[in-house]
Amino acid sequence: MTKVICKWAAALVLLLAVVIPCSAQPAPAYEYFRVGNAAEAQVKPQAGYALMGGGEDLDEAFQWLCARANGGDLLVLRATGTDAYNEYIQKLCHLNSVATVVIPNREAANDPFVAKTIRSASAIFIAGGDQANYLNFWERTPVQTALNDAIARNVPLGGTSAGLAVLGEYAYTAQGDKPKDPDLDSKMALHDPYSQRVTLARGFLDIPVLKGVITDTHFAKRDRMGRLLVFLARLDEPDGKAVPPRATALRGVGVEQGVSVLLEPDGQASVVGKGCAYFIGLPAESEGLIRRNTPLTFGPYAVQKVASGHGFNLKSWTGDATRYSLSVKDGVISSTQADGAIY
Repeated sequence: MTKVICKWAAALVLLLAVVIPCSAQPAPAYEYFRVGNAAEAQVKPQAGYALMGGGEDLDEAFQWLCARANGGDLLVLRATGTDAYNEYIQKLCHLNSVATVVIPNREAANDPFVAKTIRSASAIFIAGGDQANYLNFWERTPVQTALNDAIARNVPLGGTSAGLAVLGEYAYTAQGDKPKDPDLDSKMALHDPYSQRVTLARGFLDIPVLKGVITDTHFAKRDRMGRLLVFLARLDEPDGKAVPPRATALRGVGVEQGVSVLLEPDGQASVVGKGCAYFIGLPAESEGLIRRNTPLTFGPYAVQKVASGHGFNLKSWTGDATRYSLSVKDGVISSTQADGAIY
């Protein structure tokens, strides 16, 4: 009897050695959802950039982005969330496929499947959420490389809210925020431009027409003009030193909620939706003093407010706009508009 039991036990151990490794393969760190055709289309996309201000999705902006995919495959990138965009975009556009890949950590961002999926896309859309996740999880990984390769191949790219925040050469990263912190608002930023919550980065994406540009979203709705002025003042200035006149200007683009700036590679842009976009420059004569724990004093800032249905050129930095200046003294913004409005 002992010999029979030992033989049975040995057989069971052998069976487990075969079965367990096969059934215990770890699930991938990413999530992938796809609707439409399983095989990628072979198309030639057309470059362009959809800068979406957040809030309710704007059909016109997605249709513009889809058209540049030329019937190919649109990929939605997220760090958190679901595949909710798949059905919406599939119904709105005529595409070979729509897919979503959720990349929630650096392990997922280093998975070869994720980079391969980005390289197969005919258009890419970066969803909203928390841009700190995009920088924390994707920067210096194959995701960042694949995105910049896609830009170089003229793959159209769009982003909304947090997705727009990372499209410029410069970005407000929100990496100084704690989980329960409220959004960094203008009052906080103006009160201390060197607050640990004013976190800025450069060079996540390389979009030539957005060189020297930082973007902000939900703009007038969440009163973010003041914080964008702080970002612009902070981009290349040392702490506590008087700011000398600069040879070149830095620029900001603030996009209202429900508005999109549809941008061509040559710099020509059209504003669509219900509201405005704000194109803000720092003229060479702008100056001030920026110190830690001290409200901002800086200016002037040259503002061009472009309403929906009108155009602007980011290369010439001119367009069909309402023009006025803003200045900041001791954290308080003043405007040259007749009513003193900053928007």
